[in-house]
Amino acid sequence: MWGASFLRVAGLGAALAVCIWVGVAQARISIMARDPYVGAIVVDAETGAVLFEDGADRKTYPASVVKLMGLLLTLDAVDRRDIAFDDPVRITAEAARTGGSQIYLAENEVLTVDDLLFALMIQSANDAAAALAVHVGGSRDGFVEKMNSKARELGMTATRFQSPHGLPPSAGQEPDVTTPRDIARLARAVLSRPGALRYTSAKIHSLRAGRFVMRSHNTLLESFPGCDGLKTGYFHAAGFSIAATASRGGKRVIAIVLGSESSRTRDRKAKELLDLGFKLTSEQTRYGDTAIVPVFARAD
Repeated sequence: MWGASFLRVAGLGAALAVCIWVGVAQARISIMARDPYVGAIVVDAETGAVLFEDGADRKTYPASVVKLMGLLLTLDAVDRRDIAFDDPVRITAEAARTGGSQIYLAENEVLTVDDLLFALMIQSANDAAAALAVHVGGSRDGFVEKMNSKARELGMTATRFQSPHGLPPSAGQEPDVTTPRDIARLARAVLSRPGALRYTSAKIHSLRAGRFVMRSHNTLLESFPGCDGLKTGYFHAAGFSIAATASRGGKRVIAIVLGSESSRTRDRKAKELLDLGFKLTSEQTRYGDTAIVPVFARAD
């Protein structure tokens, strides 16, 4: 049953007071999406210097962008040799029941960690996220604890993860919450891991001996020269979000756009901000590790 109600929600800033009832089994959460976005930031991937920001500390729902933390924790576990890319992962009943975007995992089906990472980044598969959570963290809740511990380690002070996939919360649960600035920190950490771009830059990949073909949701991989990641996200209340990165002339920049009302606006803004980032990397004056750049009005 669908409907809507309106009430003031504390704790997420003054973003919006509209709440949506997103189904009987799901929680009431405020609609955060705005035109052109809730917030955005552009950083130099190497130094972390902020090249542009607009509402970079506004809290919102990251949706499937949270899967970047799943990628990071899995790559960390491989680096520690706790797991391996060719590990067989037997799918639990809980993972197989996970809805939204998925690869339609069956209980007791076996895929490798490598397969599941491609599914995580290309298909944005929530069932793959749930399966990796159990394999890496021992349980869903254990993995979410690891996500929040890693967020604190990275200085993501405004972020609180509640799920391994970013789906809207079920009744009685809270949504994942973050900011553009925090996602930029996460994106830099992902890019520091060898092999990460293998998954984030893939436009197409097949599973199950070629019988299931996945195509990336990130259209910038095709439409923006040098783009090789990272992750898109969407659900209705969150709007359309992206963590995008590109390399050009030896420079790499990261643009984060969270909470656009349409995918077209999100992608247009991400391209504009990546272009702006490359322009400013050649003009910036640094003080310590922070870039001092001209103050720009909202990039409308």
